[in-house]
Amino acid sequence: MDKDSQGLLDSSLMASGTASRSEDEESLAGQKRASSQALGTIPKRRSSSRFIKRKKFDDELVESSLAKSSTRAKGASGVEPGRCSGSEPSSSEKKKVSKAPSTPVPPSPAPAPGLTKRVKKSKQPLQVTKDLGRWKPADDLLLINAVLQTNDLTSVHLGVKFSCRFTLREVQERWYALLYDPVISKLACQAMRQLHPEAIAAIQSKALFSKAEEQLLSKVGSTSQPTLETFQDLLHRHPDAFYLARTAKALQAHWQLMKQYYLLEDQTVQPLPKGDQVLNFSDAEDLIDDNKLKDMRDEVLEHELMVADRRQKREIRQLEQELHKWQVLVDSITGMSSPDFDNQTLAVLRGRMVRYLMRSREITLGRATKDNQIDVDLSLEGPAWKISRKQGVIKLKNNGDFFIANEGRRPIYIDGRPVLCGSKWRLSNNSVVEIASLRFVFLINQDLIALIRAEAAKITPQ
Repeated sequence: MDKDSQGLLDSSLMASGTASRSEDEESLAGQKRASSQALGTIPKRRSSSRFIKRKKFDDELVESSLAKSSTRAKGASGVEPGRCSGSEPSSSEKKKVSKAPSTPVPPSPAPAPGLTKRVKKSKQPLQVTKDLGRWKPADDLLLINAVLQTNDLTSVHLGVKFSCRFTLREVQERWYALLYDPVISKLACQAMRQLHPEAIAAIQSKALFSKAEEQLLSKVGSTSQPTLETFQDLLHRHPDAFYLARTAKALQAHWQLMKQYYLLEDQTVQPLPKGDQVLNFSDAEDLIDDNKLKDMRDEVLEHELMVADRRQKREIRQLEQELHKWQVLVDSITGMSSPDFDNQTLAVLRGRMVRYLMRSREITLGRATKDNQIDVDLSLEGPAWKISRKQGVIKLKNNGDFFIANEGRRPIYIDGRPVLCGSKWRLSNNSVVEIASLRFVFLINQDLIALIRAEAAKITPQ
């Protein structure tokens, strides 16, 4: 019976609230109509069936959550929950409900989800990034082991090889952070616990030697030849003095290093020799005076060297230009040019790549095209785009003399002398013919030309 009476009471409160809300809305609407009629303008009222949502304030959020919880309780007890699902009561309705003399609705223990999210966000601590920066877990473990061994951060900075190159200040700041910053120390400990056992063993084997350990090792004589059993016995006799990861091999290696630097008890440091005796390269470098190494500039010598360099380059260019002439002389002396001629060849125009045989009394020189066919195509020798299609003509006179006539736009050089367009020049044996940077040597078949001259001389008296 108590539950039924409570449900009836809630439904009566909701009904009275809706009724009072409708009365307020009607009164407000009547006032608006009266004011619009007094002004003489009645605006058109636009209506919509959609429910307009607006942002709720904090007190409305709390009250709406209470109302939702109460409607859920009604639905569970058998009361129709569909009546109050259309819209939530306004603040004025809630005030009237609170003023009505009725049994108060017990608040639901579940808070609003929006508020819980806000509270969670505000109560969350500042997240510390998991990335510890340049300091790796292996570096932290190295730092801790080295400090525990030496109790000196300067020695740790000089003697420990970290994954990165840290300054002394960075090493000090990291050590103080591991000691006094709870967040960083916690993260560093978690990261070090996740290291592989083999990695931990490798890091522990690199721990610096403490003064007590070096003092025990220095007692081993430098003249003796200790073995691994000697250092193993030393480990057994002093287990508390040596680090837990020390092995006989590691002790032997460190003892040899101490012996090299004269750090054993029975060793004495040799004094530096007096005088100019040089011990090593660094000492010799220190003795050198850099000012004496700088040579004074001699302008006269530099000028003479420059002039000599120019003269040598000029001579080289001249020899390169005369190379073809000398080659022809060498060929004529050695007899290499004899196979160029036969009984029908009057002369040969020999280039670097191709040799052209002159077997008629007149030949044309130039650049062959589809429409222009010539006797000597100079494009076979090299780049001939500067050569005219009909550059020149070589003729043999009856007296046995060869002449070249220039019919192109560019000059032809015979032994270095230019032959302009419309001019002609006599060719002799071993003449150098240069046409647009292409060089040829004109060789005459002396035997055949002698026969031609002899025949010409016979014909002339008649």
